[in-house]
Amino acid sequence: MEITSVASFLPYFDKIRLRTRKLVSIIPADRLEWAYASGKFTLGDQVRHIAAISRYLFAEVAAGRPNAYKGCGPELAADLPSLLLYFDEMHRQTKEVIAGIEGEALKKMCAGPGGHALPSWKWLRLMTEHEVHHRGQLYVYLGLLGIQTPAVLGMTAEQVQQDGTQH
Repeated sequence: MEITSVASFLPYFDKIRLRTRKLVSIIPADRLEWAYASGKFTLGDQVRHIAAISRYLFAEVAAGRPNAYKGCGPELAADLPSLLLYFDEMHRQTKEVIAGIEGEALKKMCAGPGGHALPSWKWLRLMTEHEVHHRGQLYVYLGLLGIQTPAVLGMTAEQVQQDGTQH
């Protein structure tokens, strides 16, 4: 998918973020800093990472500016209410930065970490792929905790299979 217009990309990005936000909203407050193993991202780290890296790496680099990502620790948002506010605010700011990338600027080469150069539109596509990757990790983490998660397509795999056997 080539992104040819910020105006058409932003509603798509909103939909990606909305699906992630639905998942974030069911994280139990007492499990926010839980990780499946020592030294791994916690649930909160995962969420803060999605929010912060979209804003400070992907949006900044796509806009032709340097990477400003500084991490995703609990100092950014230590409890569930502040995490949800942070997540939403970073999305708002990310969209604001992206909205300033117009026309030919989408095709301009920009350099991310390690000097990896891509056109701005590819950085934006990579941003959504990155979010979906971490959303998948959130599904796994919540599943390990036995927490019922929302179905991605509105149906569980079992429901899709059952539907397929009825036709």
